[in-house]
Order: sequence, then C-alpha cells, then structure tokens
Amino acid sequence: MALNILDAATRELTLFAAIFLAIGGADDFVVDVLFLCNCLARRGKRRHYISAAPKGGAHRFAIFVPAWDESAVIAPMLRSMRSRWGNGAYRIYVGTYPNDPATIAAVLSLGADDSRVRLVIGARPGPTTKADCLNTLWAALERDEAAEGEAFTAVVLHDAEDVVHPQELAVYTGWIGTHGAVQLPVTPLCQPGSRLVSGHYLDEFAQSHGATLLVRQMLGASLPLAGVGCAIRCDVLRRIAAARGMPFDATSLTEDYELGLSLRALGTRCAFVRVPECPGGPPVAVRAYFPATISAAVRQKARWMAGIALAGWDRTGWGRAWDLGDHWMRMRDRRVTLAMPVLAIAYAALVCWGLSALCHALIGKLPPARDPLLEGLVALNLSLLGWRLTMRTALVTRLHGWREGCWAAPRMVVGNYIGLLAARRALWIYVGLLAGAPLRWDKTAHQFPSMAIDSPAAVA
Repeated sequence: MALNILDAATRELTLFAAIFLAIGGADDFVVDVLFLCNCLARRGKRRHYISAAPKGGAHRFAIFVPAWDESAVIAPMLRSMRSRWGNGAYRIYVGTYPNDPATIAAVLSLGADDSRVRLVIGARPGPTTKADCLNTLWAALERDEAAEGEAFTAVVLHDAEDVVHPQELAVYTGWIGTHGAVQLPVTPLCQPGSRLVSGHYLDEFAQSHGATLLVRQMLGASLPLAGVGCAIRCDVLRRIAAARGMPFDATSLTEDYELGLSLRALGTRCAFVRVPECPGGPPVAVRAYFPATISAAVRQKARWMAGIALAGWDRTGWGRAWDLGDHWMRMRDRRVTLAMPVLAIAYAALVCWGLSALCHALIGKLPPARDPLLEGLVALNLSLLGWRLTMRTALVTRLHGWREGCWAAPRMVVGNYIGLLAARRALWIYVGLLAGAPLRWDKTAHQFPSMAIDSPAAVA
C-alpha cells in the first residue's frame, strides 16, 4: 500500500514538474532563437557595428558611487577609476553616512585637493537604502550646478567594488546625446577559490547581458538598468523627480530595475550598448567580484527576487496595454516566483523515483507501467535542457574562454541550489514588507581586484 502511494506521488510530482519545466524551457528556447536570428542579421554589419557609435558633442558626467561600510574597497576603486579615465569631463560623487567614519576616512585619504572626487556625507545615519543614498548625491549635484553655473549631461551609476573600463565614458559620449539612458554589459570576475559560487555569476550574466537584453532591445521592450555601468541623462532624472520628488525611489529594493521601467513609461529611448573595445575584442563592460560564498549569494539574490519578482510586480504592474513584447519580458522577470517551487518539486520527484526504484528492487516487484505522456514530457525536457546547456556553454566560452565554458554545466546545479534558498528568503522579505518592515540596505561584503590596482589594463 505504501509503495503504491509512493508510485502515485512520484508520477504526479513528475508530471507537474515536467509540464511547467517544458513551458519554461520553451520560453527560453524562443529567446535563444531570437538571439541567434539577431546575430545572423548583424553578421554582415559587424565591421560597421564596431565603429558605429553615434557621434556626440562634449558631455560632462557625474559619477555616483553610494558607499555604506565600503572602507575596504572604496579607495582602491576610486584610484583605479581616476587612473583609467584620466582628466576627463567628470566628477565622482561618493555618498557616505555620518556613522561610517572608516569609509569617510578612506575617501579623504585620496587627497582633499582632487576636484574629481566629491565626498558627500548624508544627514541621516546608515544604512538607509541605496536609492536614498543616490538621492543625497543628486541633491549635492544640483547644489554644485547652481553654485558653479555648469550643468552635467548625465549621471553614471557605479558600486564601490566596480572595475570601470577605460573606454566607458567614450561610449556614453557617443550614445547619450540620442538616448535617455545607456547601459553597458556587466562582466563578473571569478573570485579565486570560488569557482562554483562566484563563477556561476559569469554564466548568468553571459546569458542575460550577452543574449537576453539584446532580445529585449530587439523587441522594443523595457530595458532594466543594472545599477552599475549605466548613464542616465540629467534632464530625464529631473522629469522623474518632478513627478515624485526625487529621481531614485527610496522605497524600492531594486531601484535600478524599476528605473529602467520608469524610463519606458516616460517614452524615453534607452540603449543596451555592447560595443567591442577593438575589432574582434571583448565588449566595453563593467567588471566586479560577485559573492564568493553561498550565504552571501543567497542574500544578494533574495533581494533581487523580492524586489523584481514579488514587490516589483505590485509596484510596476504590466506597463502599457497590448505592449506584448514588454509584457513577455516582464513575465520572464517574474516567473521566478513559480520557477523555484517547480524546481524544488522536480528535485523531489527525482528523489521519489530513486526511492521507488530501490523499494521495487528490494521486494522484487515490477515498477509501474511506463506512461507515454510522461515519457514524452521527460524527453522534451531533456532536449530543452541539452539546448540550454549548449547555449550557456557557448555564451560563456565566447566571453570567458573554453575553460570557463566547461564549468557552465556544474555551475547550473549550484545556481539552482542558490536560487532555491534565495526564493525562500525572498518570500520572507516580501512578507516583511507587506507587514510594514523598514527597508534597509542589505548589502554583502565586497572585494576589489588587486590586479586592477597594480595594472589599470589588467582586467579591462
């Protein structure tokens, strides 16, 4: 009797997981096909594309770097930024808090005579939210513009651990005149000793910034900003500020993602720009270390899930009616609310299959007859999984080389495990928000690559 119940449960779990995994796999397959079609369409124009950044006039950039408890990385990051960009038309605004003297001291150690670095100390103790810190920097920018009589063209967002690219401002200069916002690719660096956890970010960003965002742009859908490596025109930010008081929403867990959606609601033209730094070379991109431990990765991804897939759904809705391409992409952003439970059920079904086979072998009873529907669904899912692994390996290999490409398959399992843990934490975060819990800057500890300090071109 117990074995019959186990067999029935195994079948139902497998059928449920197989159906929804097939839907998700087909969704990913269509995105991959569109990406490949886009690549084929651009193939004959590749040489033109490399040198085809729109020409722009002189622009002045305000670099916003919010920093809470970043004393370990902020000074080397700023030294690297100044070394890579030289004496360009930019000013770096570093946002700190009065109860974080170590970070303040680290910024001051760069020298008070450097006009390129502007230390901004907020009025309230930290941590508040990242968006609140950005609003403090925006207020400082407006005070400086009023006092100096010289305006900034755009705000560039960076985190305290970012390794900027030497040509980054040149790309913004070429595109910001015709676009309200410009987003560059983010390319994670693999932390030494964390090939699986830190390395799985290489795979995910190779997929998202190497293919998915290009498809979103091709469809004319909204382009969520990454919060780093992006420039937003000041006149656009003033339009947002006029509507809600400040340009960055301090009540959001993922203000960068929502900002991209807000720009589309304003009718602002945005661009995801993947430009090679030289013919045949890697793209101009922002690089940084991502979390190296499972607990840190879970915390980071839980914030993304809670802000985008749960709270973001409540806050941003579906956008304009009949904007089907945008609706599809927003659905993909939010499907994690279903994907993680389905994945958990799929793993549970695998365990049940193993237990069932073992029990049948021990008592000498034949297993249940094969179900043609179930067999077909499993075969379909295996085919889609094979396609997904092939595409991810190819994307990672193209950007990071074949050695990293070989790690794509095992890191997918690690990514699923982290996602399952993060989904549980995200649900509790969301429940807390619904109950009125205050928002706090739930950041992880950061590291800055020593090679970026020793050699400005080492990771460019």
